[in-house]
Amino acid sequence: MSEQLFTYNQLYTFTHAVFTKMGCSENDATTATKTLLSADIRGIDSHGVARLGGYVRLWEAKRINANPTIKIIHETPSTAVVDGGAGLGLVVAPYAMQVAIDKAKTVGTGWVSVKNSNHFGIAGVHAMMALQHDMIGIAMTNASALVAPTFSIEKMLGTNPIAVAIPAGNEPPFVADFATTTAANGKLEILQRKNTDTPIGWVQDKEGNASTDANVLKKQGALLPLGSDREHGSHKGYALGSIVDIFSAVLSGASYGPWAPPFPAYIPMPDNMPGEGLGHFFGAMRIDAFRPAADFKANMDNWITRFRHAKPADGFEKVLIPGDPEREMEAIRMIEGIPIVQSVIEDLQEVGKKMGLELC
Repeated sequence: MSEQLFTYNQLYTFTHAVFTKMGCSENDATTATKTLLSADIRGIDSHGVARLGGYVRLWEAKRINANPTIKIIHETPSTAVVDGGAGLGLVVAPYAMQVAIDKAKTVGTGWVSVKNSNHFGIAGVHAMMALQHDMIGIAMTNASALVAPTFSIEKMLGTNPIAVAIPAGNEPPFVADFATTTAANGKLEILQRKNTDTPIGWVQDKEGNASTDANVLKKQGALLPLGSDREHGSHKGYALGSIVDIFSAVLSGASYGPWAPPFPAYIPMPDNMPGEGLGHFFGAMRIDAFRPAADFKANMDNWITRFRHAKPADGFEKVLIPGDPEREMEAIRMIEGIPIVQSVIEDLQEVGKKMGLELC
């Protein structure tokens, strides 16, 4: 499939204008744009501007409030529950993560669960907010039910990502950001655009059989938990996804499990939803609440250096540290541009047509 390169500034200008046309304030449009494009520049193409049309369609369906009242509805010195006001998760999540950071500044750690929100982009960008404060950041979210638990054919969980960002000294930070499925749904969408099959172990068909059909979700199939099947540890991926769902949604009062609001606006909302919107969970841990930050970061440098110099297996050049590929991709794309596939360009052009904007 053909691609076209766009500069970060081109995509920023267009995306910011779209959020403004939706009715977002200047500050919220800026936050949403930066959050969304962090995916594109880090090489997570499934969660960047490829999602912009989806947000617009959710707004048109009145499932996203462009001017939400985001507020803390319950708190203790170290914890809070945030009501996102049905706002863009791209805006609600940074607000909630900042609450966690502020609480950590005061009492050492901060933990925030969120309800009544929407898709928040990549988890890693929210966890990374803690790094500049010499804190460890944690971010997770529940999502549309696309994943069958081990031994099931029913879709009950989302891809439910977990991100952890840990500061270092002279070395780049450790940033793990991963779905609790074998592959994120966004990767499936990329294969659909390219008309390519999935690797075995990503999905199953409606009878629970292994499949390589990238369109299997449209045929009542399901994504598989991390591990793919029981023999390869799918029960562990199922457990991880369940933990994210409980921390993000059951703990906050959001809708959980099969009742999580679907991302595509054309899919009806589930009946008898037990909570409000999607849920997120954030944590911030001040390093010096445990030990001197300088000592910790020196040890992290040593940890990273040792792992980076672990002897690679035959056929591999080096051992990677979580966060390396995204950081390296960001350095390249900020200079060379961001590749956008033709189907996404066409979707963005359609969004621009609705809004009276032009994708330059």
